[in-house]
Amino acid sequence: MKILLKNILIQDKYSSFNQQKVDLLISNGIIEKIEDNINSDADIVFNQPNTIVSQGWVDIFSHFSDPGFEQNETIGSGSKAAASGGFTRVFCLPNTNPEISNKAQVNYIEDKAKEQNIFIHPIGAVSKKIEGKEIAEMYEMFDAGAIAFSDGLKPIQSSAMLLKALQYVKSFNGTIIQLPIDDSFSKYGFMNEGAISTQIGIPGTPTFAENLMIKRDIELLKYTNSKLHISGVSTAEGIFEIKKAKQEGFNISCSVTPHHLLFCDEDLHDYNTNYKVNPVLRTKKEMNLLRECVVNGEVDCIASHHIPIHSDFKECEFDKAHYGMIHLQTLFSSLNSAMPSLSTGLLVDMLSNNQRELFNIPTAKIELGNVAELTMFNREEIFCLNKENNKSKSLNSALFNLELKGKVFGTVNKGKLILNN
Repeated sequence: MKILLKNILIQDKYSSFNQQKVDLLISNGIIEKIEDNINSDADIVFNQPNTIVSQGWVDIFSHFSDPGFEQNETIGSGSKAAASGGFTRVFCLPNTNPEISNKAQVNYIEDKAKEQNIFIHPIGAVSKKIEGKEIAEMYEMFDAGAIAFSDGLKPIQSSAMLLKALQYVKSFNGTIIQLPIDDSFSKYGFMNEGAISTQIGIPGTPTFAENLMIKRDIELLKYTNSKLHISGVSTAEGIFEIKKAKQEGFNISCSVTPHHLLFCDEDLHDYNTNYKVNPVLRTKKEMNLLRECVVNGEVDCIASHHIPIHSDFKECEFDKAHYGMIHLQTLFSSLNSAMPSLSTGLLVDMLSNNQRELFNIPTAKIELGNVAELTMFNREEIFCLNKENNKSKSLNSALFNLELKGKVFGTVNKGKLILNN
């Protein structure tokens, strides 16, 4: 199949065509021509004004809920949501039933991924049954294709357990992914502790609980000299602690979510459970400080934290509602709306390039003869998520029917052009 992309602006700092407006011809999944004007016959011609094309985007923290929780999401529906959001690769969480805690479960994910239009990278569990007690078969999972290791939505609470895990993965240059959540605080607090939580009467979780968890994990990283990624950081102090560890030469990285850049605790005044996420939404001041950290390059990447939840567990009292928000289709638009002055180069770094470097994913450099793995987007057009274009099986988003600036047109991946309606 021949796919022709007309009048596109290439945004790829590794490409000799970076920042050039060209036509691009793809033949059987391979970039065949990059020229000013291509008139070759093609099976599909794509031509949308002001289209930017980059290397395919990568999300490192999504819950596809399969197997065991297919009422929330399946690998098929999650993949469709990811492709619609511009992602060509997604890391899926191990919090399934059974858990991704052995080679057989990694193989299950990889076999089902072959049918999809995106690449799916399973994250292997650190502990057996994600109980935080015994080390799982991490080497066997790594050998089978696990991209990294994490207990996902149940971050490791035991210091001794995390220490063992960091030592274990060091033998094969693996990476541990942690959420900065201290259960001893978060189980009693459902939003940020502060003036808003007092006003609306919801128990809160203080920022220092997150910062303490980050400091603990950094100390364990320093002791082991291993590799650690902290995802979902919601405090500027947490980013500062990670930055200090980087400057000291330790192998640590971090990501923030689009909802922590777009929303704050003031949005919870109407008790909308779609804003109930973990880590919790912080103050407006903290949100703005996080944005500064992104602009300054102190954040390595943006992670969707796409957590689909069935309506039965969202349409209920705030304290009983489950944590999570779907965000694969709206990540780019949320980021672009929250930070419209962010350079396109830095935006692509945090949606693709940095993830590829951190987790040893092959680059998809836009050059002649390379495999085409591309995302096509426009930073000015409006996107509005609604029930008709939502690809996820779940509806737990605070963004339904809101106009966001920035639209994904589609992707080229696995030899196919996947366009949004």
